[in-house]
Amino acid sequence: MFVNVTLSLLEGFLGTLKLFLLTLVFSLPLGLIISFGSMHKRMIVRLPIRFIIWVVRGTPLMLQLLIIFYGPGIFLGMNVWGSGDGGRFTAALVAFVINYACYFSEIFRGGIQSIPKGQYEAAAVLGLSKSQTFFKIVLLQVVKKIVPPISNEVITLVKDTSLARVIAFYEIIWEGERFIKSAGIIWPLFYTGAFYLVFSGLLTLLFGYIEKKLDYFK
Repeated sequence: MFVNVTLSLLEGFLGTLKLFLLTLVFSLPLGLIISFGSMHKRMIVRLPIRFIIWVVRGTPLMLQLLIIFYGPGIFLGMNVWGSGDGGRFTAALVAFVINYACYFSEIFRGGIQSIPKGQYEAAAVLGLSKSQTFFKIVLLQVVKKIVPPISNEVITLVKDTSLARVIAFYEIIWEGERFIKSAGIIWPLFYTGAFYLVFSGLLTLLFGYIEKKLDYFK
């Protein structure tokens, strides 16, 4: 029984891992772009973006999942996500990317704005363009500053993937619950916690290693 449960949970964990990795792949660069918009000099660009960030960060991710998945069908009368597990995964991915991009954007914004203005002025004196200043001088310093808060959000993302089950997306907790209904046993549901703990532990070690590698800024 233990082997069968483990294999089933591993299958569910693959769905969790896929959602986790693709969310990071899309939300990190999108978050950086959003952070530029939230710092834009023109109010007509800055205010709408900050309003969206406020709404996304101020409402539950579960609510956003439900609205994104069911909203098009209710308001537009059409299913834009497609049918089956693929459609549910796509809707969940879109919701997670939007949510985490907004959180990451605030972390990026804080890191960028923490760089002293004197460094920008010195770069201008040296004849560097704005893009050269950002990528050659600012970016690496920003990365050093944002690694701790980014690591917290990434570990939170590991656990938040379980919320995707609200739209019946197949993930590890969904698989653990299945044994309650089919076999009348609850321990597989608690067993899923071991997967989260191990995965979060590995990520903690990874980010600790990254922080040590960035110690050259001290």
